[in-house]
Amino acid sequence: MTRIKCCGMTRVEDALLAATLGADAIGLVFTSRSKRCVSIAQAKAIRQALPPFVDTVALFMDDEEAYVEDVIAAVQPELLQFHGDEHDAWCGQFGRRYLKAIAMGAGAAALPRLRDYPGAAGLLLDGHGLGEAGGSGKAFDWTLMPKDLAQPLILAGGLTQDNVAEAVRIARPWAVDVASGVESAPGIKDAAKLRAFIQAIRQDAFTAS
Repeated sequence: MTRIKCCGMTRVEDALLAATLGADAIGLVFTSRSKRCVSIAQAKAIRQALPPFVDTVALFMDDEEAYVEDVIAAVQPELLQFHGDEHDAWCGQFGRRYLKAIAMGAGAAALPRLRDYPGAAGLLLDGHGLGEAGGSGKAFDWTLMPKDLAQPLILAGGLTQDNVAEAVRIARPWAVDVASGVESAPGIKDAAKLRAFIQAIRQDAFTAS
């Protein structure tokens, strides 16, 4: 079954709805360059409201080590996610499992970077360009998803209720990650879009079985 991460949460009610609908993980963005950036206080409120078995993922992009440590201490996320130029050892220094985002905007030319993070618990392939933040709503060629990596792959970028089932059938990812595709505004989730997105994945899995 394809796992689902709903990223860029800024409100407790949106995170709770995603969890109720069947999301496996909630993404909280802490890098200030993002329109979906949350304060530590906002993140703690969301984290504390979540039911059991829904993971919290803290997202950073070339942020200071001390800031990452402060977020970990206050929010206690299950996973970290890095979107910048951080190298493998830097990402692994915090004693938490981490995901590394790989910018796939360059197409096949981006694939060699997938080998640079052997310590990552998983790799998130996103449609934005190198140096750009995630949540851009840009898709990439799903046929580029490699099939020979030991690490789980998460598909992100430009996913919506209309294309996610096809994306899963083509890419066969471990999980999908959605932000802009289920929003009415950056950081504000649209209940109908969120429901339809998760339903599209779950229905496709039921049909395939």
